[in-house]
Amino acid sequence: MLRPLQHIFDARNFPQVLIGLDGPDDAAVYQLNDEQAIVSTIDFFPPVVDDPYTFGSIAAANALSDVYAMGGEVLFALNLAAFPDDLDRAILSEILRGGAEKVREAGAIITGGHTVSDQEPKYGLAVTGMVHPAYILAKSGAQPGDRLVLTKPLGVGLITTALKREQADPAHVAAAVKSMSLLNRHASHLAQRFEAHACTDITGYGLLGHGLEMTNASQVRFRLRFDEIPLLPGALEYARQEIFPGGLNRNREFVTPHVLFADRLTAAQQAVLFEPETSGGLLIALEPVQARGYVQQAAEDGLAAHIIGEVADGSGISVD
Repeated sequence: MLRPLQHIFDARNFPQVLIGLDGPDDAAVYQLNDEQAIVSTIDFFPPVVDDPYTFGSIAAANALSDVYAMGGEVLFALNLAAFPDDLDRAILSEILRGGAEKVREAGAIITGGHTVSDQEPKYGLAVTGMVHPAYILAKSGAQPGDRLVLTKPLGVGLITTALKREQADPAHVAAAVKSMSLLNRHASHLAQRFEAHACTDITGYGLLGHGLEMTNASQVRFRLRFDEIPLLPGALEYARQEIFPGGLNRNREFVTPHVLFADRLTAAQQAVLFEPETSGGLLIALEPVQARGYVQQAAEDGLAAHIIGEVADGSGISVD
């Protein structure tokens, strides 16, 4: 869709646009001066859980995450909402309340927004943040020898799909909601503190899709260890039952040519790595000593982080 439009804007005419015109990344970055750059992103989607307030909170955390993936802090956000005319407006109020309180938790503010009528509810945010131009975290920059740290477990897409089919264990849903609602703000702060080389957040393209974006941008290869990758309770069981979200097969079709799996890995184990996440964690490339320091500090701060692999010469991804 976008290829016919790629020549409308020539990056050479917009030197202030540090990220946004050349390759895919988590947000656009526009430099204002030597010490300030604007980070801008947008994200919205239909409900992934039944409770309106929880949906609003998750959607907001997901939208804010792209600013954190760039190493920035959120300044303010604008609501984006679509809502059916025949539903109780109190539901929309609860969605917006969930989003507003999550933005407040991030130390930011909602300053307005826009709502349209639609057959299905949708909600998200247009987010504006700030970052120092010298400390931008991007998908490029991963170096051979780096370790890869993941800050949230995988499996949200499988669990929310099981919920939609009324096949999910409530305990599994509760764990997924807790994970999706967690801001990536502190994880981003630690990435800056431990001098991360590259970073992205794991959302719709899954771990392998977003990992592949990092390998392409950094011109390196990722070697992942499946047994070190954290999974939410129930995720692997739903994968064995083939309770797959719609995006999983699209991700698999796109990424498979660039991934080499060990023979021991089952189809269900592979599926967990393809499934789309909502408000997933950060995937961070750090020098080995810094990666170990990151994981230790995260644990002391109550944040689960895991070293799941390493960066090597080459291209694509291997999973052992």
